[in-house]
Amino acid sequence: MLSLSFTFNENKIAMSTLRLGDKAPDFDAETSEGKINFYDYLGDSWGILFSHPADYTPVCTTELGIVAKYKDQFAKRNVKVIALSVDGLSSHKDWIKDINETQDTEVNFPLIADEDKKVSNLYDMIHPNANDTQTVRSVFVIAPDKSIKLIIVYPASTGRNFDELLRVIDSLQLTLNKKVATPGNWKQGEDVVISPSVSNEDAEKLSPKGYKEVKPYLRMTPQPD
Repeated sequence: MLSLSFTFNENKIAMSTLRLGDKAPDFDAETSEGKINFYDYLGDSWGILFSHPADYTPVCTTELGIVAKYKDQFAKRNVKVIALSVDGLSSHKDWIKDINETQDTEVNFPLIADEDKKVSNLYDMIHPNANDTQTVRSVFVIAPDKSIKLIIVYPASTGRNFDELLRVIDSLQLTLNKKVATPGNWKQGEDVVISPSVSNEDAEKLSPKGYKEVKPYLRMTPQPD
């Protein structure tokens, strides 16, 4: 159960920061594809919720175009994406036309209209020391049980690397059910690390392809199927 703490100052509500393992807050919102309930939209899928400082901004335009082009990559991983900006619905719909034109794609996921900043505040996407009205580039990866598995925050000036997000999702999905971890710069299909909590005896049972003990705490094994 998400624990919320509130402080009141000049009619503003500040909420405690979300952390890994917390339940992602549910919400209802107007989007470019109609009104949605967040949990209903995700269903049993993984989810990516990512925010944009404003409509008609150049970096955001390229990002949304990339995500649209990655539709098959996300679908292969059972991931649904949904974006957010603090501008309104009519602005979103006109901006999407620009994205489709300039990025040679078709935006195929919802863009939340968050003019009242309800969702932005719920997910702590507005960082006053960066900008007190616009959201930073927040990314939340959410598992099917609605727990938050990844949080990344970029400044407005830096576009996100969606290849990295796919890589992280591959790692999260692999390690969720296997007693392994993925090493630095790991990519799909490469060797993985056996979790320290697994004994050598159990490692032999869990690693049919065998494993290499580099150090007692560092045991490598081919990626489980």
